[in-house]
Amino acid sequence: MKKILTVIGARPQFVKAATVSRAFSKIKGVSEIIVHTGQHFDQNMSEVFFTEMEIPKPDHFLNVNSLGHGAMTGKMMEGLEALMISEKPDAVMVYGDTNSTLAGAITAKKLHIKVAHVEAGLRSFNMHMPEEVNRILTDRISDILYCPTEVARKNLMEEGYGHFNARIAVIGDVMYDAAMYYAEKSHEKSSIIDDLGLKDFALCTLHRAENTDDKEKLASICSALNTIGKDLEIILPLHPRTKKMLAAYGLKLNVRTIEPVGYFDMIALISSSDLVLTDSGGLQKEAYFFKKPCVTMREQTEWVELIEAGVNMLTGSDGDLIVKSVEIMRNKELSFNADLYGDGNASVKIAEDLFASLND
Repeated sequence: MKKILTVIGARPQFVKAATVSRAFSKIKGVSEIIVHTGQHFDQNMSEVFFTEMEIPKPDHFLNVNSLGHGAMTGKMMEGLEALMISEKPDAVMVYGDTNSTLAGAITAKKLHIKVAHVEAGLRSFNMHMPEEVNRILTDRISDILYCPTEVARKNLMEEGYGHFNARIAVIGDVMYDAAMYYAEKSHEKSSIIDDLGLKDFALCTLHRAENTDDKEKLASICSALNTIGKDLEIILPLHPRTKKMLAAYGLKLNVRTIEPVGYFDMIALISSSDLVLTDSGGLQKEAYFFKKPCVTMREQTEWVELIEAGVNMLTGSDGDLIVKSVEIMRNKELSFNADLYGDGNASVKIAEDLFASLND
């Protein structure tokens, strides 16, 4: 029996890990131990959340949250080290670019346990982003690098990974697997479109600190949204940090704000929208999965293939550019035929590949 210890700490990681866990459950000879660091402790992660999302409940909960980067990562490593010593896994799997990702990878490497990194090779080329630091360091000490795209593989090769003692595999995007799996269930689980009486609308999310914590940038974005909202209804699930900063700066949004929504409601909103406006990373891809044009209010994106395919535009916080980009994307003929993120079976490929590598 091969034992795999999976480290997750943020809600999106639970969704991604769930797809791979389902694949592991179908392989005889695999035992998975799931550890939740507690990084993004969410009261909504109740029994209902795990049941509805068909996500295995974590075997261990470290309850590390509400700390600075150094203290948080250190406390996680302390807890993970004790667990890894007692559980003796054959491999540790980490996802994405959070502090939990880095803590899991470093701890396993120090204990000479094989590290597998899902979503390897992503780069924004902005070292001011803590996520960029996390993903670069995690990649460098991982033994198996599961890249979601060919662009991610090329990033690694340009950084010299062809000379490192690590194996690179382009397997597709587990988020695509998850989106397709849960899309079918969202029709049964979500009534948000009817509840809000929505017809033609744009979905907007706004939460990134680089936008919310800068008064000038946030004011520029608000002005753009207020302008766009005169012609197209905007639905904005309002992040607590954004709500706090709008109040602190005395800024007014004349768009329809709602409380943050769960994954099924978010899938329903994306798939029913005309366009997506966001500063999120994952939502850019999900817009593509559901064939929706996207305007990204960031200076860089890890998903450059979406820009190259012409289905996403980068605007930063430039209000005029945001308005202009929305107009362009609403009137542009778009093609979503490119196979950018695999065939929807990335999770199965990861599970089978990792199991095979442990039996070599």
